[in-house]
Amino acid sequence: MARYAPRYGLEIGEPSGTDWLRVDRLLEPDGPELTELLKRDHDASDHVSAHANALSLMSFYAGRAPATALLLWALEGRVLDIRPHNLWVKPHDGHGIASVAIRSADFLPGGLQTLYDVVLTQHLLPLSAELHRRTRAGLRQLHGGVAAGCAMAFCAATREQETVAPSYLLERWQTFVAKAPAGLARLGEVTEAAGKLVYLRNTCCLYYTSTKGRGTVCGSCCLTSRADRLTAYEAGKPILTV
Repeated sequence: MARYAPRYGLEIGEPSGTDWLRVDRLLEPDGPELTELLKRDHDASDHVSAHANALSLMSFYAGRAPATALLLWALEGRVLDIRPHNLWVKPHDGHGIASVAIRSADFLPGGLQTLYDVVLTQHLLPLSAELHRRTRAGLRQLHGGVAAGCAMAFCAATREQETVAPSYLLERWQTFVAKAPAGLARLGEVTEAAGKLVYLRNTCCLYYTSTKGRGTVCGSCCLTSRADRLTAYEAGKPILTV
């Protein structure tokens, strides 16, 4: 899967070492694993608030942890077993997820509803709820990070040397998001620009308020007009100034 983009690479087998965090433990109330992820993201970006820290974390996490399962469903219609107890993440020293591992590359019976269950109902939506409880970050904004992260599982496979046809993945994204829980369909739009799929958010992750991100916004950010975002994507300059 990594031939489509590095984000889809998976390690197979239960990992060893203290750097790995088991995902079901990330979801525990006040668990140390999520505290560690928040601290790493804060230290890397120097966020001005816990609210912004949570939104930033959700965006990068949702764009990495379930990416392989989402692309496999899009390409093959099968659902990889990434239930939280079967999934580990290894953080970068700073911002982001360095690696993802699963105990075994098994597939679960079922289709789209099963995918919703393992990616959203059991995983990203409870993580949003825990981040909301800890930081008071708005659930709509957190779900916006979920939607943006999931969208990148479809978009990134149109950007590398070995790509999937944008029109095909756009149709698969539209199928996925149409009935996704938490109203993800209302939180942004996947479209094509410069022959690739891009995501246009209706929420903001507030990364631009951090010390490291000050003065710029993500190419997908709703703080920039839709027309200007598409123009920047077409020109290959998705990082914009504010």
